[in-house]
Amino acid sequence: MSEWRHSTWGEEISLEYGKALRDYTDVAGDFRVFGTNGPIGWTAKPLADGPGVILGRKGAYRGVHYSPDPFFVIDTAYYVVPKGDFEMRWLYYAIIHYQLGQIDDGSPIPSTTRAAVYPREIVVPPPEEQRAIAGVLGALDDKIEQNRRTAQALERLARAIFQAWFVNFEPVKAKAAGAISFPSMPQPAFDALPTRFVDSDVGPVPEGWVLTTIGGLASRVAMGPFGSDIKTDNFVADGVPIIRGGNLKDGFVDEDFVYLSEAKADQLANSNAFPGDIVITHRGTLGQVGLIPSKSRHRRYVVSQSQMLIRPSAALPSHFLYLFLTSARGQHELLVNKSQTGVPAISRPTTSVKAIRMTVPDPLPLVQFEATVATLFDCRDAIDIESRKLAEMRDYLLPKLLSGSVRVEAAHG
Repeated sequence: MSEWRHSTWGEEISLEYGKALRDYTDVAGDFRVFGTNGPIGWTAKPLADGPGVILGRKGAYRGVHYSPDPFFVIDTAYYVVPKGDFEMRWLYYAIIHYQLGQIDDGSPIPSTTRAAVYPREIVVPPPEEQRAIAGVLGALDDKIEQNRRTAQALERLARAIFQAWFVNFEPVKAKAAGAISFPSMPQPAFDALPTRFVDSDVGPVPEGWVLTTIGGLASRVAMGPFGSDIKTDNFVADGVPIIRGGNLKDGFVDEDFVYLSEAKADQLANSNAFPGDIVITHRGTLGQVGLIPSKSRHRRYVVSQSQMLIRPSAALPSHFLYLFLTSARGQHELLVNKSQTGVPAISRPTTSVKAIRMTVPDPLPLVQFEATVATLFDCRDAIDIESRKLAEMRDYLLPKLLSGSVRVEAAHG
């Protein structure tokens, strides 16, 4: 490693402050806006050229982020300006490896300061080897990102089918208009559809379809344990994972758990959740809904005191219920009993969730729908499993490549 040179971060980079920005939005604009925890919106004018690296400056969690394109950084984060010839994506991985985002100056608000970062030592490979290292790690991250987009597309397709069949009632309308088939619906399900609508207190619904409640069809609706039932000294290194709000931030995130022993989980049997169960947040970040996949990493889970579970049934299958609860109508029904004071919470959560109303079709369309979307979710879950394996490979290689204990041959010419 003789050609790798020893230096300090202050000799190699400058951490530039972001700027306050008021007019960024969630959807409009050509350039990503980053804060201390990552992307937070879009704006019309960038602050820095891409590619670039963003380092969180304030807050309990100060992330490290890479942008291949021009971007904007608000005043809770830095953007990195190199002082020499650097591969920016290598700098991104180097900042992760040297844990600059975990440096804390000891102030009441956790902060990463330039004065604390600049004296830290760094070992810098030649630019061509930086590019080779970034190429290896970047290929893994690019595939993970591609997988994420594909998984999202599969779930969007499942949502579109749900919307067409059970919200807009497009197949029923088509049959009523004289159609003999519907593109996304298997023929047996189409043949079983009615051709008329009847009025209900939620609007017109297909004749014969049942307006009912979750409590009337679900196998089980149950709360998480009381807070006093789980203490920090109950946590173990490995065992039965606890599902918390962070595991429901994007459907269902099957990682980043704390664990209970098997014996403790047995004591909390009423709060045990299994593959196919729906988990929702009743206190905290309301509106979160997760479906534990059929090929989950663990055979059982325990929901936390801020979550609750719904066990589907043959009359109310898991994907149908999940897509309903994450639809606009389902979210409205879920949040209509939100309390207006203190920590956001669903009032009388078990009673409120059991009372949620939904229109359930005849058995054959329901069975055909579940079979159709289950295939999409199985593909999505297989992609998620592949992404976890790729992330494990990246996390294994990153410290070895950044320290030089494993070398990659640089491309020449």
